[in-house]
Amino acid sequence: MEKFQEALLAWYRENPRSLPWRGEKDPYRILVAEVLLQQTRTAQAIPYYHRFLARFPTLKALREASLEEVLKAWQGAGYYRRALHLHLLAQEVEALPRSYAELLKLPGLGPYTAAAVASLAFGERVAAVDGNVRRVLSRVFALENPAPRMLRNLAQGLLPQGEAPGEWNQALMDLGATVCLPRRPLCSECPVAPFCQGRADPGRYPGARRRNVREEALAALVLWGREGVYLERLEGRFAGLYGVPLFPQEELPRRVRSFGVDPRFAGEVHHTLTHRRLRVGVYVAPWDGEGAASRREQLVDPGEKPLPKLMEKVLRQAQAFLAHEGILPFPHAKAHGVKPFEPG
Repeated sequence: MEKFQEALLAWYRENPRSLPWRGEKDPYRILVAEVLLQQTRTAQAIPYYHRFLARFPTLKALREASLEEVLKAWQGAGYYRRALHLHLLAQEVEALPRSYAELLKLPGLGPYTAAAVASLAFGERVAAVDGNVRRVLSRVFALENPAPRMLRNLAQGLLPQGEAPGEWNQALMDLGATVCLPRRPLCSECPVAPFCQGRADPGRYPGARRRNVREEALAALVLWGREGVYLERLEGRFAGLYGVPLFPQEELPRRVRSFGVDPRFAGEVHHTLTHRRLRVGVYVAPWDGEGAASRREQLVDPGEKPLPKLMEKVLRQAQAFLAHEGILPFPHAKAHGVKPFEPG
């Protein structure tokens, strides 16, 4: 296995990716990068990494910010629970702990993120196993469906003696990200191809994970008035964010009556979550808050609130419909007393 380690490290040192967090030793900055990379492609994560750190350059700055400010800065990166956990983490500690075991106790940090921070920032000998590493090791050792614990133990045993564990972890991740690709792996360019037991049939390893995806039909009610658009705080997976009323399609008549409006159908948007595929009918209606005085203050400029990606889609669909119909030209809505929505 020593030859395998030498070949991979030699390749990595000659072909390192240029990333803004590469070579970083500040544990907070490493943490922000790794949390972003949990569910966001590297190229997409880079601008959000810069934007988030420009707004919250230290753990102290993050601790002193409101949750709404944090979610707004995260807008567009998706999977907002990551930002919520970062903010919660900042309330719990003044500085990040220096060990994998202690990092693992913090909100939102699973085995991979804790290992990445521990190895990269503090040099702890702990293997970081993400999706790229899982794919590389599954192919090298011809493992069709390795259990997470078994894979972590295997990766831990591969850490080379006398080498920086963070560098080794990055080498494995880079190999998976640039050569050992999910589809059409570049086996002829792979530095560890001679050691790969699954090279003859790489598509077999690891086996595809089955996901049960549930389809849902929802309705979104976009109510606009002189002060903006009616938004409410969302719950569940979108907790802490804002959006227009969203509910099962069959509840539309009751919800419409509660607001006293006669909406028009503005089209449909589609959105995919981890285990759900959403088909959302968008309905629009003018509304001045009558009959619901307690809600009137929630007519706001949506550009000032943190919105999930689904709500950005809904508002764009509403704007396009209203502009097309000549009812309310949203791109120039100020002339009509309504503030336009500009996505973050």
